Amino acid sequence: MNFIKRLFDNQTDEEIHQQFIRFGKGEYKKRFILVLGKAKKIKIKSSFEFANDFVALCSTLGDCNVSGIILSKKDISNILSSNNIQVASETKKGGLYYQNNISSQLLKKEQLQKLVKESYFTLLDLEAEDFKLKTKKKLPKPGKNEDKIDDKFCQFECDEKYYKKIKEDLFWDVPDVKKVRVYHNLFIEKIIMPEGEKDYAKIRELSKRQGKITRVIKIDDKETTNERDFIT
Repeated sequence: MNFIKRLFDNQTDEEIHQQFIRFGKGEYKKRFILVLGKAKKIKIKSSFEFANDFVALCSTLGDCNVSGIILSKKDISNILSSNNIQVASETKKGGLYYQNNISSQLLKKEQLQKLVKESYFTLLDLEAEDFKLKTKKKLPKPGKNEDKIDDKFCQFECDEKYYKKIKEDLFWDVPDVKKVRVYHNLFIEKIIMPEGEKDYAKIRELSKRQGKITRVIKIDDKETTNERDFIT
């Protein structure tokens, strides 16, 4: 289940929390974008936040050829090696995270699931006979300008037989239509800092965001909305 659906189900967990660390107080429009096109094949484009969700989804569909970049907050080279995942190189980026360059290889579903579990972000290209994922390899910088949001960061294509699974996960509240655009408006009312913590890096990592999220579903020229309060 993707992080947005869990949030609207009033859940909270570490993955959801990580998606909100980038946001300070204020209003952020047209975030967490998903665009669906349904014809002979299912085609979905999205902003960067759904990269892990797409890889997790693909891990339920089957084995596939994989290449790209794994960003992690700790050294995971031993974990990758023990799971027979080939890494061309690993470097530490600015003290923030490790970048693992994944060699082109065939991975089983279980190996993909391990990558998602150990990653901060999975910036991967995946390809099998009946599904394909292309992901850009550099995370965007934080900002409030909704006109600069890249809604083609992830591009996923698959056989129509997977539509039911995809709809349940990403478009659970959308009618059965050929085209739809979904985005989310955020209003962060308050930053809740951890008590007694003095380390700035830990404060940033542990501080919770309190606010509202509005899910906007746009079909043709008609929009419907659904709003939730959250703390994560």
